[in-house]
Amino acid sequence: MAMTPSVDRWMLPGELARADEPGERSGADRRTPRDWAVDLTMFAIAALVWLAELAYFVVPDVLGLPGWAQIADPVAGAAVCLAIWWRRRFPVVTGLLAGTAGALANTAAAAMILLLFSLALHRGWKAAVPITAVAVLISVPYIYLSFPNADRQPLPWLVSLVLGGALVVTAGLAVRARRQVVLALRMRADAERRGHTHELEESRRAERQRIAREMHDVLAHRISLLAVHAGALEYRTKQAEQGAAPEPSAAEVRDVVGVVRSNANLALEELREVLDLLRQEPDGENGREAPQPTADRLPDLLDEARRSGQQIRADFAAGLGKLRPQVQRTIYRIVQEGLTNARKHAPGAAVDVLVSDAAAGEVLVQVANAAPIGVTTSELPGAGAGLIGLAERVALHGGELTREISEGEFRMRARIPCTS
Repeated sequence: MAMTPSVDRWMLPGELARADEPGERSGADRRTPRDWAVDLTMFAIAALVWLAELAYFVVPDVLGLPGWAQIADPVAGAAVCLAIWWRRRFPVVTGLLAGTAGALANTAAAAMILLLFSLALHRGWKAAVPITAVAVLISVPYIYLSFPNADRQPLPWLVSLVLGGALVVTAGLAVRARRQVVLALRMRADAERRGHTHELEESRRAERQRIAREMHDVLAHRISLLAVHAGALEYRTKQAEQGAAPEPSAAEVRDVVGVVRSNANLALEELREVLDLLRQEPDGENGREAPQPTADRLPDLLDEARRSGQQIRADFAAGLGKLRPQVQRTIYRIVQEGLTNARKHAPGAAVDVLVSDAAAGEVLVQVANAAPIGVTTSELPGAGAGLIGLAERVALHGGELTREISEGEFRMRARIPCTS
């Protein structure tokens, strides 16, 4: 099994880190070590620019600002710089602060650029474009009134502002797009992994059901034979004890015990073959399908049933061995289940087995025996796991399995579409 590659969570932005670990508590304020490093670097850059603007432009009054502006500029700049710490949690609020106060404060130049970039990154163009446009519009009259020669050459200033704002927004949107691509790929990978897990579980469930059907088909038939022979010996012995019948001879006891032992060994052998399926690797080199019964084993199946005392009349069409192995196996299991049910629910009744040829594009398999007295179609015997499994087998071939009581007979009939 391929190992999932480890991710250095501390190197991821918080948004990607939360996607990588869905169990983590969500929230935009949950910073990773990388987030702390980025925020600290941004704040340091904004603070250094604030100090430089304050020392070289505001305090010396290079721009000729009025007294109130010399006080408001550093205060507004400091507020915009501090807003960097809340840019992830409140990107729109900090963006509006940067677009208004930052546009009128020289000391907030770097912080304003960083906050507008963060706004585009976390909220997209719908919020970033209008707020950045407002910042540009507010900056135009301020620059026109405060900067020397700006009124003489307004076009270069205007172009610089527009291009600068567009560059900031574009950079933020580019990083946002890259993160969305990474998140989309992650979501797709998670969906594919969940889909693969679901398919694997469905495959395992289907395999378990198949093995359960095989175990039922194998054991029900063998154990019913054991029960018939053991019951006959028990009945004969009881009759002998009551003086109603002669004692069974040693040869008769030996024959019955031999049949019981033989069927017990066969049951264990067939059970071992089924259990081998559980120990096989699905795709391993040593995986092999256990031998499955085919149509040529039907005579042996009937001989076993006759030795147990069942009266069977059979009519098998020629050429069944040319059918697909899966169809042959289904035919075998239908006949096997029919004989087993007859032994359990109609002991001593004659059984008629019919398997037609596939000349008309389908095979008809029918097992009929005298129905138990008083049983109706709504109370059909043998409606357990065996017949349910048979119905599933037949349905896989596109056929249909029916059961009915008509004219005192119980009939199990299956029609299976097939080609040779």
